[in-house]
Amino acid sequence: PQGATGAVLDGRDIGSIVCPEAAVKLFVTASAEARAKRRHAELLGRGEDVSLAKVQADLANRDARDMERATSPLAPAADAHLLDTTKMDIEAAVQAARKIVAACTND
Repeated sequence: PQGATGAVLDGRDIGSIVCPEAAVKLFVTASAEARAKRRHAELLGRGEDVSLAKVQADLANRDARDMERATSPLAPAADAHLLDTTKMDIEAAVQAARKIVAACTND
């Protein structure tokens, strides 16, 4: 809407730690397999020679580290909307996010 302000921030503790008072919070997730395949394709597209198994292991290690850290562990904020993008392409994920935001803000 005209005059509206806002921002989209992406990070593993944005809704829970960085901006806990945000009007709308999305906890975007996907299966470990889907995330690894997406990351692997991204890395191959950059010309990096990396195996899918290595990407999967790296993601698993990062997830474990982030979930177990003492300060701002990876977890959805209590009032976050879960958006599972496992079976979505980027366009579908954006549309799903927009729908959630619109429903929460009456836009």
